[in-house]
Amino acid sequence: MTLKSMTGFARISGTAPDYDWVWELKSVNNKNLDIRMRLPAVLDGFDIKLKKNIGAQIARGTVFANLTLSDSGAEGGIVINEKKLEALIKLATTYSGQPHIAPASLDGLLRVKGVVEEREETLDEDQRSILEDQIMESLNAVITKLISDRSEEGERMQQVLKQQLADIEALTKAARDHSGDRTISMQTRFAQQLDKLQSVSKPVDDERLAQEIALLAVKADIMEELDRLDSHVTEAKKLLDSVKPVGRRLDFLCQEFNREANTLCAKSGDTKLTKIGLDIKTLIDQFREQVQNIE
Repeated sequence: MTLKSMTGFARISGTAPDYDWVWELKSVNNKNLDIRMRLPAVLDGFDIKLKKNIGAQIARGTVFANLTLSDSGAEGGIVINEKKLEALIKLATTYSGQPHIAPASLDGLLRVKGVVEEREETLDEDQRSILEDQIMESLNAVITKLISDRSEEGERMQQVLKQQLADIEALTKAARDHSGDRTISMQTRFAQQLDKLQSVSKPVDDERLAQEIALLAVKADIMEELDRLDSHVTEAKKLLDSVKPVGRRLDFLCQEFNREANTLCAKSGDTKLTKIGLDIKTLIDQFREQVQNIE
């Protein structure tokens, strides 16, 4: 099962004895599902059923659904106001001989407001029911195309995300390997500080010194953060192979990734570990940028 992107586009046309139509669906990123639909006036009120159908098949994203419906009858869906046109022709004839006035043309007169009007569409109950069934069937077809388009993009994203997780896992291992050298380095620094303390007139009590060293070692320990990073990588891999929409859960997991990486950098104490931590943060940011587009 591949991931689905929240971005995609699909277009499909349909026809019936009296109507032709075109469905266009476009989807973009959104934390929730937001369906914005444009329908012709003749299908006013049908949007509720159409939105419910889209919502049953798409989980997240802003979906722009546009239906263009045209009358395939001979009249072409327009009406010419012949009385108004005749009055304009008569008026044009009256002024045709005047200087500096260009003669009127038919196409110019037809562009006058009110001469050409759209014919009001009316459907009886049976006609509307048949048309709605056909429109709904066509919508299902365009949704299938949109989901296919989103799946193709999601498949490409899935490969990128898996590689980023592998890189995070490798850097976490590098930090774990370095932690042993880091412990030795800390012990060396402690020994150097102890040597300096031998010259003071009132040396620190051995027990107190041991407590301070132990406390510092506990504060600098990064094993818990590394264990959590490994755990988050494992969980993310499972989500990427899930059959359900996982965008929300992956987005939340990115926050947990970032929290552990920030703590790792804060506890690093040396240049090499800090660099590893910053590299992990960079990968997490790249991972989250991709996750923002997952359904």
